Amino acid sequence: QVQLVESGGGLVQAGVSLRLSCAASGVTFSPYTMGWFRQAPGKEREFVAAIDWTGSGVYYADNVKGRFTISRDNAKNTIYLRMNTLKPEDTAVYYCAVRRPVTATRPTDIRGYDYWGQGTQVTVSS
Repeated sequence: QVQLVESGGGLVQAGVSLRLSCAASGVTFSPYTMGWFRQAPGKEREFVAAIDWTGSGVYYADNVKGRFTISRDNAKNTIYLRMNTLKPEDTAVYYCAVRRPVTATRPTDIRGYDYWGQGTQVTVSS
């Protein structure tokens, strides 16, 4: 059974950094593209970043580009999201997910992802 566990969230002030982690089990991690998504209260879940299995193919939402960095360690079955210069509008529950190996959707499209973690809360105060 695939299990994803996110960690690293918290309550921080605007301008600081956080690093989220997502540890996967029950799946051979390395062949899959992995993604980070977030959901703010009252809003739909949205794409944040994705990384292909090699680590060289990365994708970012426009509103985090230049501030967030996604990375992965296939030996540890873990992906990371380094978030710099956090803003109050980054406040959300952050989820990691596994993209289907065969899908017609783009890596930025939530419909291409099957397995989800439980999420970790990030709250940024102004």
